[in-house]
Amino acid sequence: MIAADRQGPDDPPHIPVLLRPLLEAVSPVTGVWLDGTFGAGGYARGLLQAGAQRVIGVDRDPSVFRLAQDWAAEFGERLTLVEGTFSQLDRYADQPLDGIVLDLGVSSMQLDQAERGFSFLRDGPLDMRMGQEGPSAADLVNNASDARIADILYHYGEERAARRISRAIVAAREVAPIVTTGQLAEIVARCLPRPKPGQSHPATRSFQALRIAVNDELGELVAGLEAAERALKPGGRLAVVTFHSLEDRIVKKFLQERSGAGGGGSRYAPEIEQDAPRFRLVTRRAVGPDAPELAANPRARSAKLRVAERTDAPAGPVDRARLGLPAIMEGAC
Repeated sequence: MIAADRQGPDDPPHIPVLLRPLLEAVSPVTGVWLDGTFGAGGYARGLLQAGAQRVIGVDRDPSVFRLAQDWAAEFGERLTLVEGTFSQLDRYADQPLDGIVLDLGVSSMQLDQAERGFSFLRDGPLDMRMGQEGPSAADLVNNASDARIADILYHYGEERAARRISRAIVAAREVAPIVTTGQLAEIVARCLPRPKPGQSHPATRSFQALRIAVNDELGELVAGLEAAERALKPGGRLAVVTFHSLEDRIVKKFLQERSGAGGGGSRYAPEIEQDAPRFRLVTRRAVGPDAPELAANPRARSAKLRVAERTDAPAGPVDRARLGLPAIMEGAC
């Protein structure tokens, strides 16, 4: 999730991206919802104000719940906070759900905390872990093979200079360990042309790729979509907000496959037998931010919203090979 800028205690409530079109797509909002990426709580608050009877807010980062203490009390028992991952979201409710919201990626709060190590704009320890457990980004860049680092940068960051950057990382760590975001950003920047005005920082794609790898974001995403299928009641709505093309392609393919819109065979291959659709597409195409939202929050420019409605077909196994997950070389970290 990359949404509004950092807030102080007297700032107005955090407004997440695409909240208005999301609420319009799932209207009327009733029953029990789960916000699988709670973050600053903007979606949970919006759902409660729109009419949800109760919202279960889930996040793998326990620090976000401390930030919610000032406003969560106004909703009383209507808001339940759970530390966990959205890949396990079907375990956090005691009844079938009326709706699920997933806002993918890293929050602006995490980007703004230098000590979390997500941002190349603020020098800090090279961490990037959302849940503060397991290997960090520093562990990965200092221990993984040249080939594995290149794989991660190319497949998760869509970085065309992946091999050049991975070789530079390996050469730099032989001199001294890479332990800060500033060190890594400088190594990457030296491998790429100086950006023109308006272009993103040279390290943007590399930092995205490492963050995805450290947190297994794509594995979590697919598992979360599978869990959502199990957790939703017939007629329940699934709303997913993505921020880069890789995760959006996975969400799009999953919903197409599960709605029966994934295509059949061809003249060269037999038609694949289709199961009963588990979802009905509510948004046929991804919904992006409008001009007023972009003016208020430039970070929303890459956001896309997809919404689908659960049918009464039983949940079933997902062929992950058909979702287009990148194949990354196994190895250390």
